[in-house]
Amino acid sequence: MILHILYVFLMSMLPLVELRGGVILGTALGLPWYINLPVCVIGNMVPIPFILMFIPKILDWLEKFKPFKPIVGWLRRRAEKNSEKIVTTSFIGLFLFVALPVPGTGAWTGSLVSSLFSLPKWRSFFTVLLGVIVCGVIMTLACYGFVGFLGFLK
Repeated sequence: MILHILYVFLMSMLPLVELRGGVILGTALGLPWYINLPVCVIGNMVPIPFILMFIPKILDWLEKFKPFKPIVGWLRRRAEKNSEKIVTTSFIGLFLFVALPVPGTGAWTGSLVSSLFSLPKWRSFFTVLLGVIVCGVIMTLACYGFVGFLGFLK
């Protein structure tokens, strides 16, 4: 069981797959939901502080190289162009972006967007965390079923 937990934890850390893949893997491996869900949430959140702290510095570094300069410039111009609109509704939008288990969304992408818009890091972290928890509950309900999720009440 410890090995299964490790697999789920590592799966939840991966970009694109994230918690959604971890919950599915944990379900397939037979982990109870009350172990699977927290392991997936913690695994998904491990890389987020690093993304929030270092992506701006990585973009600064990439901008020094000619092939990456236009891409980084485009990302920054696009972020600055919409920054006023996004900052006013940013945290609700960030929460929904992370919380809804739709392909292309999640904690990694939400943190990248937050960094591009220079949103406050701590507030972004907790917004992403709340989104990950909600996404985890949605995925757990989908994988284990509502009755299985409430099975601990017996």
